[in-house]
Amino acid sequence: MSQRVVLATRNEGKLREMQSLLARSGWVLSSQRSYALPSAPETCGTFVENALAKARHVSSACGLPALADDSGLEEDVLGCAPGVYSARFAGAGATDEANNAKLIELLRGQDDRRAHFYCAIVYLPAHDHPEPLIACGRWTGRILEAPRGTHGFGYDPLFFDDALGRTAAELDPATKNAASHRGKACQDLLRQLQS
Repeated sequence: MSQRVVLATRNEGKLREMQSLLARSGWVLSSQRSYALPSAPETCGTFVENALAKARHVSSACGLPALADDSGLEEDVLGCAPGVYSARFAGAGATDEANNAKLIELLRGQDDRRAHFYCAIVYLPAHDHPEPLIACGRWTGRILEAPRGTHGFGYDPLFFDDALGRTAAELDPATKNAASHRGKACQDLLRQLQS
């Protein structure tokens, strides 16, 4: 029997990605949008704390187990910015295009374009559960001077994986899921669930 789990996101791209990555879990994921829930404020300074706050928020509101991730891009030369502010790097309610444009502008003329995506995932069986499962993943690459590719979302068109020779937005979903920060964090979570 499948278990219903609420994913703390309003991003349908992230919901599709997580459903694919966690197919082996037996979970049926639905987004907080399905329950007309507002997003939890992301006021913490770390990815793990933000993910935990989001998971507790949706689990408490829905009375169901919850899953939340907080992830972002960290650019070495910018002191790990945009980091936890990745989704709102260009301001509250910023679009992916605006965030990408700001990153391109800040890196103009920079030789060091090393960056990584980081993802923290929290699973809570109940909103007041004292032992959340926490899983993390990292994906290293570099930032291009102009976007390439049409897949994915967020900073995917700028994030180039040297080993794969493509941007995240040029990868098919299966390849991206195997390489990405979110994919690695989901694999970590599945290992913890099995043990």
